[in-house]
This record gives sequence, structure tokens and C-alpha cells, in this order.
Amino acid sequence: MKRVPIARPVLGEAEKRYVKDALDKGDISGFFGEYIERFEQRFAAYCGTKHGVACSSGTAALHLAVAALGLGSGDEILTATLTNMATFFAGLYEGATMVPIDVEPDTLNLDPALLEAKITPRTKAILVVHLFGHPVDMDPVNAVARRHGLAVIEDAAEAHGATYKGRRTGSLGTVGCFSFYANKILTTGEGGMLTTDDPVLAAKARSLRGLAFGEKNKFMHQAVGFNYRMTNPTAALGCGQVERMDEIVAAKRRIAAFYDQAFAGCSDLQLPLERPWAGNVYWMYHVLLQGRFAGRRVEVMASLSKRGIESRECFVPFNQQELFLQQGLTRADACPVANDVAPRGLYLPSGIDLTDEDLSYVAQQLRELTAQWVQSKVVRDVYSERQLDAVLSDFWFNHFNVDMSKNIIRFTVEDYQRSAIDP
Repeated sequence: MKRVPIARPVLGEAEKRYVKDALDKGDISGFFGEYIERFEQRFAAYCGTKHGVACSSGTAALHLAVAALGLGSGDEILTATLTNMATFFAGLYEGATMVPIDVEPDTLNLDPALLEAKITPRTKAILVVHLFGHPVDMDPVNAVARRHGLAVIEDAAEAHGATYKGRRTGSLGTVGCFSFYANKILTTGEGGMLTTDDPVLAAKARSLRGLAFGEKNKFMHQAVGFNYRMTNPTAALGCGQVERMDEIVAAKRRIAAFYDQAFAGCSDLQLPLERPWAGNVYWMYHVLLQGRFAGRRVEVMASLSKRGIESRECFVPFNQQELFLQQGLTRADACPVANDVAPRGLYLPSGIDLTDEDLSYVAQQLRELTAQWVQSKVVRDVYSERQLDAVLSDFWFNHFNVDMSKNIIRFTVEDYQRSAIDP
């Protein structure tokens, strides 16, 4: 049986060469070697910022941003409820109060129109999440931040290279935070980075990253720091990846374009979009189930798995997390849009090494699954399996449009048998 994974890292010759060079020189820690600074400079330049601070993970990047900004107990941080919970953990680590903001029903990003009503005297920052590769509408976010003197943190873990009105994510707020986990657009296996134009913030994050050692006396620490360093071989891998960013982003967009065409007109799927001002990098091709698929995510994912196709469910919103509900940190009904979309969301294989044959297989199997449910709902027990198989094979697989194909199937079967179907 054919197998199609969600994603797997694709490494080129440059990555292997740079890592080998770091190993050959013996520069394997997070303190020594040329590749850490090189990676920071090159990735920051790619994002359009002056400073980059490499670290051990995307979660570490978010935590460093919160800590470097001095956010903590008594402070409120507004952030999108629909995200990987690492976004919320970053503030909770420092004792901040995390305030979930509901999302837009189409981009699934934080809804900027809801921010103003959530501002209190304790609000100190807005943490936006560029979910699944589509940037947040940043102009209204930054306008609210300016009016109230708030910092803006970008969680761009899923949006390397995404653009907002021509500017790349990581350069759109006070500080940007990236993850380089194995399935991310740019990968170092594990790793992360902060990007910023603020030299003081960058220096603070860099100090905290390495246990906040003293300047004159190394072991006279300047603050309660963290061990969040990225190793030199890891950064070497990142240097090779940065050189291929345009190629990687183009591959992601090619995959999304293929799926867009394959599922055009499908009433059972809400497809991802791209706002006119956005450059979506489609970290993962995320869809919302509706129509015949509504309420059947577990069944859909299990059926795809049986066909060798890996999929992943959408994140569980902060306001639905049992851990936080039990602690009284949120209300289950706080974010109704997220509550609606999250249980319906899943993403399909989106690795940059997927071929057109792989993508066609995914689309075909998902269409076949829909066809089988059409069969069970429209013509079950009326016609023989052989007759139905003949009709479906003759008509279904020649059509991308699900609604059109459904009507063709219904009409053809009725005409084939000349028998009435009870409504």
C-alpha cells in the first residue's frame, strides 16, 4: 500500500557539508563555532530585521521573548486561543496572565477586531500567531498596540517566509519567534530563533539564553537565565536551509495550489485561503470538515490512515484545555468561533518532497471516501455493489468537483436502474 506522510525533512548537500565542517573542527557546543552567528545574521536578514538570537526551540524563543520584555506576574498577554499551547506556556512560565482571543472563521488567526475590548490596565503585550502559514492582519494589531503602549510578539513558528503587505513575518512587531522543528518550513531538527530590530532586547535575550553569565566575572550571573543555546552543528544545518528558503516556500505553495485545484467546489471541505495582502506559505494544508464530513473527523482520519495517508487534527484551543479550565484560567465558552472550527480541522500531507503522484493519490482517496458516503446515503440497498462500482468508476474519478460528481452519480444510477429512490 502506498504511504504518504504528513511531512519529512529534506536536507541538501550544503546542509551536510556545513555540519561536517562544524564536526571536523570540533565546534559542537553552543558557545563556539562560526555557524551560530552566521545563521543568526542570515536568517535575520531574510526576515528583514537587524538582529537574530538562535536558541534551542520555538518554545524557548517565545519564553525568551516574554522574559526579555520583562513580562511576568500581574501582566496580561492577549493571544490567539487557537494555537500550539507552547504559545501560552511561554507567558505562563513567567507568571503572566494569558488572555485568549477568538479567531477569524476563514484565516483561523486572531481576530484584531476583538482586541480593544480585552484591554485592561494590566495588559502589556499582544502575542499574535501566524497559524498554518497565513499572516495575521497586522495593521490593526499594531494600531491597538501603539494606542496602549503594548509590545507585539509574533509567533511565526509556522510562517517562515510568509509576507504581510510585502514584509516578512518576524519583522512585523516588537519581536518575532520561530521554530525550526523537523516538520517546519525551515528545519534544524530542533531549534528556534528570535528576530528583532531592538538591540537592547536582542542583547537581553542573548544573555538569558546562556544562563545570564556575568561579563567581568562569568560566574557572577546577571539574572536567572536559561540554558536555551543552539549548538554550532545545529546552526550549520540552518545555514544550509536558509540558502534554500525561496525554493522551500515555492514548493509549499505548489502543494497548496495542487490541493486547491483538486478540491475546488468541494462542499465538504473549507479550504485555506490567502487574503489579498498576504503571502501564505502553507506550512500545512489545513482544511475544515463540513457537509457530509461534519462531525466525522475521527472517521475521516481513520479512513485516510487505512489508505496509507497520514493526517493531523487541529490544535485544541486554550479555552477548551481541561488543564486550564480546572485552574479557572479560562471559560469553555470564551471563544465560540475557535470552538466551532477546531473540532472540524485537520491537515493533509504537505511535505516539500511530495510528488504530483503523491498529491493525486491523497486527493483521489479523499474523493473516494466522499463517494462511498454518497453511496451509503443516496443509493444504499437499492442497487448492487457491482452496479455502483461501475457507476462510480465511470463517472467519479473523472471529476474534481464533488457536487457535480454527486449529481452525476445520482442521475446516472437512477437512469441506469429506472427505479425510484424514496426521499
